[in-house]
Amino acid sequence: MSSTINFKTLTLQDALDLAILIEEEACERYVDFAKHVGSRYEGDAGDFFIKMSENEAKHKAQLLVLRKSMFGTAPTRMNSSMVWDVEAPDQGKPRTYMSTRQALRVAMEGEVKAYDFFNDALKVVTSEEIKDLFGHLREEEGEHKAALEKMLKALPPGEGADLGDDDIDEPSSL
Repeated sequence: MSSTINFKTLTLQDALDLAILIEEEACERYVDFAKHVGSRYEGDAGDFFIKMSENEAKHKAQLLVLRKSMFGTAPTRMNSSMVWDVEAPDQGKPRTYMSTRQALRVAMEGEVKAYDFFNDALKVVTSEEIKDLFGHLREEEGEHKAALEKMLKALPPGEGADLGDDDIDEPSSL
């Protein structure tokens, strides 16, 4: 959990702003991954990362609507350094020859990190409104992970063997 956030003194506006920043960072990270990996066909790792960026952007937009309805255009006290790598997958994960299966596993790591963030925050926040918001967000992250697990199980057997990081960049030798 980020040491720059004092969860005991968060306001509901701060909590919403943090959630928005978390979704924004994840969206941007997936766009970067898609650019790095590239896309050769529908359903490949690059295509999957684009879809993940669209999902994160949708979540951000939903939170922005809620924030605006509650707080109008009030300025934020939160900034992106407070949420570094909360949900966004590790920057070193994308690989040129990454399979869809590997991309799904990367995304699952991000969902688990976000779930853990909200779960840990719930242990220290004092406001019931923030507990409700973070509890809801934690459950959404759990649902996202479950959806990714279902997608993973639906992949054809053998699609993208789970290679170690050292093996992903190099095509198999003949």
